[in-house]
Amino acid sequence: MTIRAAGAVLWRDRQESGAGGRAGGVEVAVVHRPRYDDWSLPKGKLDKGETAIAAAHREVAEETGFRSVLGGFLARVRYAVPDGDKVVDYFTARAGSGSFAENDEVDRLRWLPVAEAAGLLTYPHDRDVLARFAELGVDTVTVLLVRHAHAGKKELWSGPDDERPLSATGKRQRTALNRLLPLFGPDRVHSVPKERCTATVAPLAGLLGVPVTTEPDLSEPTHRRDAAAAGVRLRAIAAAGGTPVVCSQGGVIPDVVAELGREGGVETDSRCRKGSLWLLSFSDGRLVSAHYTAP
Repeated sequence: MTIRAAGAVLWRDRQESGAGGRAGGVEVAVVHRPRYDDWSLPKGKLDKGETAIAAAHREVAEETGFRSVLGGFLARVRYAVPDGDKVVDYFTARAGSGSFAENDEVDRLRWLPVAEAAGLLTYPHDRDVLARFAELGVDTVTVLLVRHAHAGKKELWSGPDDERPLSATGKRQRTALNRLLPLFGPDRVHSVPKERCTATVAPLAGLLGVPVTTEPDLSEPTHRRDAAAAGVRLRAIAAAGGTPVVCSQGGVIPDVVAELGREGGVETDSRCRKGSLWLLSFSDGRLVSAHYTAP
């Protein structure tokens, strides 16, 4: 049996703890679990129907007492447990407000520089995740690349294709998707100028109080004419910094994700369900990590 779990490297600037300026780097949270008498990174099992992203965010809050903003994907770890195999997806998470209090799972939390935290961690796989965190750093830009939600069958829509609206299924997908996107602290929204695309991300734009920037270079018609246009535009959006949400189409996303993966040496695949999400993290203009989820 495979047990799915998720967790995060929860971090903060050392200056936030009174330990000096940013030049001193960051420190990460390491938790002690009395049940196992071990030191580990915050993590836990997925609830039924829960995504790894949602579980990572929830487990950080439950085990550490801190709100967090998720960042990029770090690693997938697999190891044996008495009931079978455990597969854990790890993300970065920047600490926000909160404070630690002893709870059912954790009785101690320590904030430590990365090297000291690595020395305290009990398990090699946790140290590997922390090493990956140190390798990527905390200044990566994560683009939230969304495929629009379901819009019904084209042949059953009598109006212009650009105006085809979301179906009832698509509206449910949009709701699920828009529960996840705010966990990353997005700050702007981009979309292909088609109703089914803009409608997928419009609620998020309204929540953030920002406009939806139209992106014709990320549309299928442009992609058919110029296969390089989408990659160029997506890199430019990433280069602007922050945490952008970008909504595109199924005829574009697998190609651009594959292209970015080849250039950055990052393993990707062609998954692209309607209402799905790729986390694409960039450093110095190159893709350094990728994670797919279909809420």
